[in-house]
Amino acid sequence: MRCTGNKDAAYSRHGRPCARLAFFLVSVLLAAIFICPWIFPSAGPAVAGIPPRPEAPVYVANLTGQIAPISAQYCARVIGIAEENRANALIIILDTPGGDYNTTQDIVTDISNSRVPVVVFVAPAGGWAGSAGTFITLSANVAAMAPGSRIGAAHPVIEGNPILGQSPTDTTQNIPYEKITEDASAWARSLAEVHGRNPVVAEQAVRESKSFSDTEALDQHLIDLRAKDLPDLFSQLQGRTVTLSSGARVQLQTLGAPVVNLPMSSLEKLLLALSDPNLAYLLLIIGMAGLMVEIYNPGLILPGVAGGIGMLLGFYALGTLNAYWGGVMLIILAFGFFVAEAFTFTHGALGAGGVISLVIGSLLLFGNQPYGPRVSAWLIAGTALFFALLLALLVSLVVRGQRQPVRTGEEGMLGQRAVARTELHPDGTVFVSGELWKAVSESGNIPEGREVVITGVDGLRLRVRDPSRTQHASSI
Repeated sequence: MRCTGNKDAAYSRHGRPCARLAFFLVSVLLAAIFICPWIFPSAGPAVAGIPPRPEAPVYVANLTGQIAPISAQYCARVIGIAEENRANALIIILDTPGGDYNTTQDIVTDISNSRVPVVVFVAPAGGWAGSAGTFITLSANVAAMAPGSRIGAAHPVIEGNPILGQSPTDTTQNIPYEKITEDASAWARSLAEVHGRNPVVAEQAVRESKSFSDTEALDQHLIDLRAKDLPDLFSQLQGRTVTLSSGARVQLQTLGAPVVNLPMSSLEKLLLALSDPNLAYLLLIIGMAGLMVEIYNPGLILPGVAGGIGMLLGFYALGTLNAYWGGVMLIILAFGFFVAEAFTFTHGALGAGGVISLVIGSLLLFGNQPYGPRVSAWLIAGTALFFALLLALLVSLVVRGQRQPVRTGEEGMLGQRAVARTELHPDGTVFVSGELWKAVSESGNIPEGREVVITGVDGLRLRVRDPSRTQHASSI
């Protein structure tokens, strides 16, 4: 604030107003600094963790299916809600065969840095914490499994094969394989050591792709406890003390605590379904095909609308999967070639280029992720074969059409039949192919309504003949 005006006014009988106001503001600020922590001891989350409030709820989230980018967003959301409400604990019910390696790192980072205790419960009975699920389970403050569940087989894979299709026995070009294996092994050991679990067994789950039943995992101290269901889990968690990544120690009070479920939203479920690389690829292909049909047959509308929606959904899904946009552009170029082939006949040259561009683009879609998702090779081959056959059919139809007699222009009108709209005497008007033409008769006067045959075209005038008179003359 800045004081203005007459100097004498500033120095009134009340003293210096500006100085008094500044002193008042500083006093209020200092009082707030020293008093607010006593009045509001939990006004902001401390670095050492968020102490649970009295009767704090226990939040329960379900992380099932393939681990995809939307899975990381869902985990970040539920952890944020649990922190905001100072939850007693967040329990993540896990059942997954694995998923994207980069997304798994995001989930593990969020769990490891959570300011509320996170419990990962591999359930229900028969559930699986496979591959990526192993790392997620190891990152929890408390790791639990239901009877009949299993954990492990955490070796990084691509479409069921080791990285780049290599194996530990490869003697050439196995550096990328070794790098990712070493990284994943060190990561598993680190997570196990942080939470006091067995790092040797954790490393075996990665290097040797070992899987463990719930009893084996507990006996070898890969997890902390077994529970048949949530009530049993709550009972075993009661009074247990966990240490957060900040070093803060929190005692769990789960018995009698209110339980709040945090399921995936409808949108998150839809996006999870779209995060399948094969579905994303199909949406893009179907979308482009729909647009092609609309371009070939303008006005159909439905193929264009469906194609536009499918293409945009495909773009979104590929974006969430961090697809290589060079591959996407090659696929778009392929469809450009397909459209051009239909309008500028090149005897299949553009079509062949389109098929080649489609195959290369499909293979490069996730080429920037050496251990990420992949489009099925069979799906790529089937798509390429379908378009190759479609283009072969298109080329054959065009060639067949070129060999047929011309049915347009002057040649196309010769021999057609018309109807006299006026009396031809010998001039008049005839109706042919939905149009009125001036005509001159070559066989005398022809009454109105008589059918005639076109024998020639002189500019905008037709020459016609009465076929009945011709037949009569030939029979005499």
